[in-house]
Amino acid sequence: MDDFLKNMQSDSNIKSETEVKMMSPLVLAYIGDAIYEMFIRDYLINKDTISVNKYHKRATGYVKAKAQADAVHALESELTEAEWTIVKRGRNQKSATVPKNANLTDYKYATGFEALLGYLFYTGEYKRLSLIMNKAVEITNKELNFKGGVTKDGK
Repeated sequence: MDDFLKNMQSDSNIKSETEVKMMSPLVLAYIGDAIYEMFIRDYLINKDTISVNKYHKRATGYVKAKAQADAVHALESELTEAEWTIVKRGRNQKSATVPKNANLTDYKYATGFEALLGYLFYTGEYKRLSLIMNKAVEITNKELNFKGGVTKDGK
């Protein structure tokens, strides 16, 4: 665990642009999913003190395919051409799993979003990664507030 945490704080996991572009988009999405899940959990824990069950229920509002697809669509105009190319590569991958609780289009764009996060992580673009994840949270917060989900006062 100590090695993992040290690697997260160092540049030892950074790969060259060429190396990252050679990685499967599903591998990038795999790590991107984990990064975003941890980011959301940390965000919620720092926002409110509630039960673990409530943390979990709130987290699903952010990490579900629809929320990620909505976020990546809202961010499209702010992404570089290279970033959008990664999103499209992730979106176009055939997955071995079929979504149970999401429509296929949302699921594919969510995979693209997660691939982008993995790409930014492995290329060491941590500030950009943080910016995109924070903007995705803002986008999701607006949607959740509108639909009666998580409110600013945490209820």
